[in-house]
Amino acid sequence: MTEQLRADDWIGQGLKALTKSGFTALKADPLAKAMGVSRGSFYWHFADLGAFHAAVLKRWREIAAEEIIARVEADGDEPLKALLRRTFGARLDLERAVRNWAAFDPGAQAAVRAIDRRRLDYIEGLLEKRGLAAAIAQARAQILYWTFLGYAFSAPQLSTGRLQGLLDEIQRMVSA
Repeated sequence: MTEQLRADDWIGQGLKALTKSGFTALKADPLAKAMGVSRGSFYWHFADLGAFHAAVLKRWREIAAEEIIARVEADGDEPLKALLRRTFGARLDLERAVRNWAAFDPGAQAAVRAIDRRRLDYIEGLLEKRGLAAAIAQARAQILYWTFLGYAFSAPQLSTGRLQGLLDEIQRMVSA
């Protein structure tokens, strides 16, 4: 790479490596080699590996919650339907990789807890806007979230039609 790298370039490469090879790939040397630069460039942007890991997790939180929520809110469709379509229709390799990392790393574990809380709060709010009482919205949001996590880790190969049928049923179940 001939142009000067930014921290975002390293974070992007880190997300790719995490998705492809797991959290053990999040080291300066292999990332620098993959990017065709010296590891000095890495340390120009990050004080140490811990700072890099924190930046990767911060970016994942943005991708995994804030960007999805912003797109759902901007979508002209009913928000719960748009959320289901976006989350269940997405590639979930990064989701699985971060959650696997969290089994071994307290920082990743804290990021997963934060994202879980953010997502649950958002889903609860959507259900309350549909007229569900707070306690019911909370319970259904949790069930819906567990359904999503099960789906994410089972990585089923579903046709578009089959997936849409399941999403329609999920929406009926949580909205009833």
